[in-house]
Amino acid sequence: MFRMLTCFNLRPDTSIEEFRLSVAQFSEHLKKIDLIHTIGPVGRRHKHAILDTDSERDHNYFFITSFRDREQSDLAVKYILPHEEREELLHQAVYSKVIDPIFICWEDL
Repeated sequence: MFRMLTCFNLRPDTSIEEFRLSVAQFSEHLKKIDLIHTIGPVGRRHKHAILDTDSERDHNYFFITSFRDREQSDLAVKYILPHEEREELLHQAVYSKVIDPIFICWEDL
C-alpha cells in the first residue's frame, strides 16, 4: 500500500461534521473511479509528552488516504491537478475547509 497522511486544522467557520461529509463525498467519488483504495476516518490529535513528540506542527486533525500502489496515487494526483469542474468542486469542498495542511506520503514495506 502507498499512503498519504493529511494533517490540518479546520477553518474557524467549519464544523467537523461538515468536513467529514465533504471527505466522504470526495472519497466515494474517487473510489468509484478507482483512484483510491480507502480514506480512513478523520481523527483528532491528542498531544502527549511521550506519544506525540512532533513539536514543529500544531495540527488538530488528520486522516489517511490509502492507495493500492504508487501508480494509483500518481493517477489520483493527475486526475485532480487539471482542476476540472466536477473534480475541482469535490476537492475544493474538502480543501476549502482546512488551513495549514501538511501531506506526508509513504509506502508500506
